[in-house]
Amino acid sequence: MKIAFIGAGRVGAPLAIRLADAGHQVVLAQTADGSETVAAALLRSQRLSAQPLGAAIQDAEVVFLATPFPVVEALLAPLADALAGKVLVDCTNPVGPGLSHGLGSQRSGSELIQSLVPRAHVVKAFSIYGFENLEDPSYPAYSTKPVMLFCGDDPSAKQIVRTLISDYGFEPLDVGRLVQALHLEHMTLLWVRMVRAEGHSPHMVWASLRR
Repeated sequence: MKIAFIGAGRVGAPLAIRLADAGHQVVLAQTADGSETVAAALLRSQRLSAQPLGAAIQDAEVVFLATPFPVVEALLAPLADALAGKVLVDCTNPVGPGLSHGLGSQRSGSELIQSLVPRAHVVKAFSIYGFENLEDPSYPAYSTKPVMLFCGDDPSAKQIVRTLISDYGFEPLDVGRLVQALHLEHMTLLWVRMVRAEGHSPHMVWASLRR
């Protein structure tokens, strides 16, 4: 699958590298000349390549958005036409002061993103953990895989993301339509509070157990 990444920092880089290792054709979008994060990611994996933002999006079937949330609006507004019909995987989280929800819990960041690119198929995924569990999602001592929750309004787009989640090594769990993204963002805040503020292990993950 042809995948483009907008954002190659602590979240985007491990996602891009592992998906490339799984056999996907992954390109990093260069949003600025001489991006240090893109250069660092390219050094980590020879399977990655880089292209200017427009070219990377044009050729991609799936686009991952893994930037800091404050830049999202300015970044995406000019890309509405380029992203039309594409699967846009939202890995961002709006975080406000004191680890609050950055949009006041009035709506999710994913719903804001969908409003900016209305003809893209936004799916919230790869967002409920810190970067540590994206670097290595394996827990070989357990028979149950860590779960990755995802949501979106387009069934075909969600099926594509489900496959990517499985390829990555997580157990995919579809939690419903994009309105559920607000709850996933609060789940991220819970993880961040527990780990960054309360001292729990950053290798803590969620699991889905069934009888």
